[in-house]
Amino acid sequence: MTYLRLENITKSFGNLIANDNINISIVAGSIHGILGENGAGKTTLMNILSGLYQPDLGQIYLEDKPIKISSPSRAINYGIGMIHQHFMLVPQLTATENIILGTGRNFHLNLSAKYREIKAMAKAYNLEIPTNVKIANLSIGTQQRVEILKVIYRQAKILILDEPTAVLTLVEVNYLLNILRQLARNNHTIIFISHKLEEVINVCDTVTVLRRGKVVDTMSTGVTTTHKLAEMMVGREVNLTQEKIPTQKGNIVLEVKNIEVKNDLGLSAVHNLSFQLHSGEILGVAGVDGNGQRELADGINGLRSLEKGEINFADNLTDKFKVGYIPEDRQKMGLILNFSIARNLILKLFKFLPFCSYGFLQSGVINNYGKDAIEKFDIRASHPQLKAGQLSGGNQQKIILGRELSGEPNLIVAMQPTRGLDIGATKYVQQILLAHKQKGAAILYISTELEEIMAMSDRIAIIYEGKFVDILDAATATVEQVGLLMTSGAK
Repeated sequence: MTYLRLENITKSFGNLIANDNINISIVAGSIHGILGENGAGKTTLMNILSGLYQPDLGQIYLEDKPIKISSPSRAINYGIGMIHQHFMLVPQLTATENIILGTGRNFHLNLSAKYREIKAMAKAYNLEIPTNVKIANLSIGTQQRVEILKVIYRQAKILILDEPTAVLTLVEVNYLLNILRQLARNNHTIIFISHKLEEVINVCDTVTVLRRGKVVDTMSTGVTTTHKLAEMMVGREVNLTQEKIPTQKGNIVLEVKNIEVKNDLGLSAVHNLSFQLHSGEILGVAGVDGNGQRELADGINGLRSLEKGEINFADNLTDKFKVGYIPEDRQKMGLILNFSIARNLILKLFKFLPFCSYGFLQSGVINNYGKDAIEKFDIRASHPQLKAGQLSGGNQQKIILGRELSGEPNLIVAMQPTRGLDIGATKYVQQILLAHKQKGAAILYISTELEEIMAMSDRIAIIYEGKFVDILDAATATVEQVGLLMTSGAK
């Protein structure tokens, strides 16, 4: 039985039509996938459904009755809750405090009773969490469970999950998919937005593919394949494998000797870690999230001080512009979202000619530089004065690539460079990094995506509890071997 129906939903932002006459029907108790490239209109559509945006045209029906979702609170009243890709949690509040935040109107709050209530609810849904621990001290996977419990606590029957596995480890992904199946069996209706084709086929009953704001098709996942879905997403035949480019390994570009780096809590996150990285080489760093990857990348880039040890660069890296850094969180660490595309592109250069003259920014020069970068790095934007926050995740990542790689760096530190990106954007990022490798750049490629590490790397370093437990030749390493080292540190 159709539970939720969207008819002719249309939404524009200026000249950009984000959703163009979209029609989707979703069956009660099902898991319905929404697929599409970054910028295809998926998140805009779900923001309409969750009350954050209002459609320009069209109608939403719930159980065949027309409804108007004028705000997120109105959406919750209709039983619609959204778990956003970038979590909406308050870091300094506990899990329970986040779950109950904004609910109830009682002057007196019996917090201990709420802890017990949330603990019981979490156990009933197999979403157990430490209820009285601050969000800032919880893993990403646990934070996501808090988000799910938050909407269930508000009696949501329709759960919208926007790219829910983008920041999860393989173990956490499998755990989440099992939870979604359980929720569907308990008469929750799940809308699963993703770019990961295998996951969509694995967990969803039905999938709708969007391309450039329009519905391409809706079908049962049982009658399609990853290749068919990929072709519908991008509108052409897609090669899902990444071919390595053979290059000649050159001189040592980066040498790390016995370094120790602390995390934000002042605890040692990287211990006695050493390695060498050569020009024309990609050293992949594989590991479960939270094993010191961020601290390692920040330490190499001078964003965290070393407690001990040393980092030595080749002579041609004395110029800091010869080091490119792609941070793991493009929105919090990589960009200033309220700045234009053009200004984000010159964040490392704004003090220098030709962008600055006698202390004044040269708007015309900056604008022309932005236009050139938009074309060179295929940033899908109408003009360089558009704010970075208005773009899709894939195009935001291209801005970072444009800024960090335009100077032809000799060393590139890429931290989760394809996280949350669709097939097309992922291929683009990988190909541009491989092209820089072919030019002689040394690349430290850090990712929790094991298959990606295997495909991109010449050597694979496995990080576990802040140490490299082994460095393997990618040509002979196996998924099972690397996976075991990632999860247990045992050879």
